[in-house]
Amino acid sequence: MERTPLGFLLVALGGFVGAVARHGIDVAVGDVTGVGTLLANVLGSFALGVVITRATDRQTRLFVGTGALSSFTTYSTFVADAVSLGTTVGVVYVAASYAAGFVAAATGLFVGRRL
Repeated sequence: MERTPLGFLLVALGGFVGAVARHGIDVAVGDVTGVGTLLANVLGSFALGVVITRATDRQTRLFVGTGALSSFTTYSTFVADAVSLGTTVGVVYVAASYAAGFVAAATGLFVGRRL
């Protein structure tokens, strides 16, 4: 783990970029519970798979992986969305989210190795 001022700055700047992008997803999809969160988490899972296989330096991993993608994706909102959807729909939402996330991450790893 890089505990330098540069490392902290890269994570902070990446976090800013990811949070703004995440807000953009919510604005784009409108006020539909769970859709923005699902989309962000699936896209983020794919992107992290690519970053893990393609990033050759620590600074890129800090900026993109730890900073941008960690603030772009969200577990807490995912859980809140699942609870607010109710038991039956919430269970389907959780199952679909996990399945899509795993598929997206595996696809990102595959694509990253092929580039």
